[in-house]
Amino acid sequence: QVQLVESGGGLVQAGGSLRLSCAASGRTFSNYAVGWFRQAPGKEREFLAAINRGGGSQYYADSVKGRFTISRDNAKRMVYLQMNSLKPDETAVYYCGADLTFHSLVIVTTDKDKDLEVWGQGTLVTVSS
Repeated sequence: QVQLVESGGGLVQAGGSLRLSCAASGRTFSNYAVGWFRQAPGKEREFLAAINRGGGSQYYADSVKGRFTISRDNAKRMVYLQMNSLKPDETAVYYCGADLTFHSLVIVTTDKDKDLEVWGQGTLVTVSS
């Protein structure tokens, strides 16, 4: 079973950048597609980006396309989210999640009957105005 731990959150000014990291344990990490999500206070969890097992395919939510970049290094068992041009309303807890199917990452926040195989505990990002 894979376990995920996020890091890299913190306080950043509006317009600034931050890189989040998701460290995975478990030898089968390279079998999993991985995604990034966020949840702001009082709001539903929101899908941001997903990357397939090999790292060759990425998919982004419209809200972050062109500003956020997801990448992975299977040798290091790491997934990253580079976030640029951050806005105050993007203050949230950011989570990484993993599943054996890429499609699950894209639909999990809209399909109430779906859940991912593993979630991290989250890291807080605060964007000040």
